[in-house]
Amino acid sequence: MDQLMTVPQILAELNNVSRRTFYRWRELGIAPECIRLPNGELRVWRSEFQTWLEQLRDRAA
Repeated sequence: MDQLMTVPQILAELNNVSRRTFYRWRELGIAPECIRLPNGELRVWRSEFQTWLEQLRDRAA
């Protein structure tokens, strides 16, 4: 079952990438696709995050 991840959870999964870096990636359009909740917070589906990581790995190969 899929779950929504918070930005701090994503940063921890990325070995503590800074919040600023994550938001910069969003500005550049290279971050995983996010959902903005009505309260303004961002969430990412875990499956979307995994797909994004796999695409990065494939590009690096």
